[in-house]
Amino acid sequence: MRKRVILKAPLLTRSGYGEQARFALRSLRSREDLFEIFIQPLQWGQTSWVNEYNEEKKWIDRTIEKTISYLQQGGTFDMSLQVTIPNEFERLAQFNVGFTAGIETTKVSPQWIQKVNEMDKVIVVSNHAKRGFDDTKYQAQNTQTGETVMLETRTPVEAVNYPVKNFESLQELDLQLETSFNFLTVAQFGPRKNLENTIKWFVEEFRTEDVGLVIKSNIAKNCYIDRRRLLTTLKNLLAQLGDRTCKVYLLHGDMSDEEMHSMYKNKNIDCLLSLAHGEGFGLPIFEAAYSGLPVIAVGWSGQLDFLIDSNGKEQFYNVSFDLNPVPEAVHWEGVIEPGSMWAYPKERSAKEQMRLCYKHVTSNCVPWNNSKISDRFSQEKQYEKFVNAFYEQSKTTEEWLGEIESIIQEFE
Repeated sequence: MRKRVILKAPLLTRSGYGEQARFALRSLRSREDLFEIFIQPLQWGQTSWVNEYNEEKKWIDRTIEKTISYLQQGGTFDMSLQVTIPNEFERLAQFNVGFTAGIETTKVSPQWIQKVNEMDKVIVVSNHAKRGFDDTKYQAQNTQTGETVMLETRTPVEAVNYPVKNFESLQELDLQLETSFNFLTVAQFGPRKNLENTIKWFVEEFRTEDVGLVIKSNIAKNCYIDRRRLLTTLKNLLAQLGDRTCKVYLLHGDMSDEEMHSMYKNKNIDCLLSLAHGEGFGLPIFEAAYSGLPVIAVGWSGQLDFLIDSNGKEQFYNVSFDLNPVPEAVHWEGVIEPGSMWAYPKERSAKEQMRLCYKHVTSNCVPWNNSKISDRFSQEKQYEKFVNAFYEQSKTTEEWLGEIESIIQEFE
C-alpha cells in the first residue's frame, strides 16, 4: 500500500525554502507508486508567491483541495515531510521527517536540536548544514534532577543536494548592458549576502574600466515599492564611492526559472560573483556553475558540495576568508545564536580573484570547468537520493516486526 504523506511546505513562495519544497515535491512525485501526497501550504516571511500557472501548479491546487476534504473527514497520515526551519517541526504522522536548509553559520541553536530530536529523520541540503547539527553540543541541566546533561542531535541527519534543471530551449534576454565584460551576483539585499562589500570592492578594483556588475536582488519582495527602496539604497552607496566609469546594474522583479537560466547563459554575462558570509547550499551559485559560468566564491559553507569536484579539486576562484563571530545586529533568538561564526571574505583576496577571473575569461583560458556537475547532480540521481533518505528508514515498528517474523519463518 502507498504511504499517505502530508507535505507541509512553502511550495508556492518565491524563496529559497520554496525552491527546496518544490524539489521535495518533485522527488515524491517521481515515486507515486510509493506515496499518496497531501499538501499543507505555508507562507514564507514576506516573500512573493510563484505566479506561473503550469501543470505542476494545477496539480498542487488540486492536491490542496483534496487535502482539505481529507482532513475534514478526519483523515490521518502515515508520514509527514516538513520543509521549514526546525523551530516549526511537529509530529503530524506516525513517521515524521524534517527537511531544512540548516544554518549558514558554525552552529545551530539549542531550540533547533530539541525540535530535531522530536523527529524521526532530518534531511538537509548540504554537508555544511549536516555538520552544523552533528558538531553542535550544549551543556544543559535537567530541571528535575539537577544533573548536567549534553544537548546534542540524536536524530539521524542526511544531506541531499539539489538537482540540476533542464530546459529544452531558452529565449535570449536583452539585458541592455553597455559594458563589454560583466560580473553577475544574485542575492537578496541583507547582511549575510555581503552585497555592500561586493559592490564596494568591485568598484575599487575596476573603477575606470569597461566592466559591469549586474545585481539581481530585492529586499523582501519583487514589487515596485521594493525596487524603489533598493534603488535608493544602491544610489546612496555608489555616491559614497566616488567617480567611476565601471557600471553597476540593478535587475529586479520576478523571473521564472527559464529566465534565470537564460541570464546565466547570456552572451553578455561572463562570470558569477558571490561574497556571501555563508550559504546553506547556494542555489544561484549552483545554477550558474552548471550553466557554464566561472564562479568566484568564498571557500566555505554549502557551495563546496558542488564547487569541489568528485576528485577533491577546486573548480572555482577561491576567495580566502576569516571565520569570525556573527555581528550582534543579526542575532536571532532561536535561530542565529551568539557565538556563531561565519566567513568574512578578505578584501585583497576578493579583488585578486575578480581580477584573475577577468584575465582568464578575456583571454579565453579559464583553467577548469564544471561540465560534470550536470551528471553528478542529475534530476534522476537526486530524486532517487531524496526518496531513499526519506523512505529508507521510515518503516513502522509493526513493519519491522513483520519482516523479522518472515525471516524467522524462512529458517524454520
